[in-house]
Amino acid sequence: MSGSQPQEARMKIGIIGAGSIGATLARKWVTLGHEVFLANSRGPDSLRELAAGIGATPVTTAQAARSGEVVVVTIPQRAVLDLPKDLFQGVPADVVVIDTGNYYPTRDGAISALQGGQPESAWVSEQLGRPVVKAFNNIYFKSLAEKGLPPGTPGRIALPVSGAPPEARAKVLRLIDALGFDPVDAGGLEESWRQQPGTPCYTRDLDAPALKEALAAADRSRIPEYRKAADDAVKHFFATQTPRRP
Repeated sequence: MSGSQPQEARMKIGIIGAGSIGATLARKWVTLGHEVFLANSRGPDSLRELAAGIGATPVTTAQAARSGEVVVVTIPQRAVLDLPKDLFQGVPADVVVIDTGNYYPTRDGAISALQGGQPESAWVSEQLGRPVVKAFNNIYFKSLAEKGLPPGTPGRIALPVSGAPPEARAKVLRLIDALGFDPVDAGGLEESWRQQPGTPCYTRDLDAPALKEALAAADRSRIPEYRKAADDAVKHFFATQTPRRP
């Protein structure tokens, strides 16, 4: 998917987090004609080279939260606790907040509410004091960067979207379609556990019919099992990385 969108469809989008998913979304949205404001925990100076290469504007987290119609929070789960408590204070209620995060105990430590079964994005919503829409959490960044296809293409990868309010979810569904993926409405935030790490739809690059089947097949009683499988994969990944020289 490339080329600019019509002027009326262009948006200002803030992204908090400049890792693989955040940078990929920034690059793709700039290509589609949106104005993107990129932030991380280290401040704008640390992002100037990356932002320049993408065509985004480096900003503070507070500026990203106030930058426009959509704000994406794409940081490790534990880092949500480090965001300013007033981050969204005064931000209009119709600004859509997207949570792309996943909870991995190996990386994020023990978060009792999540280990007790609270859906991950419901917990994020509580920390931010804002409704959130869960999206982009179940796809590898390389698939997000490289596998978008025009609407109607057989085998087009589908992505689930859950959250509230419904009009916010609808806006995210449209954004996903424009990025080259089939959007699937997965319901309210209480259903977001169906797309958490280790569930049947997680990182499998499914088309829309298969994704809907995978979401329906998820078993809430198996969340600890799903999470352990995903967490074990994270442990293996870190164990096989070559240590960096000092």
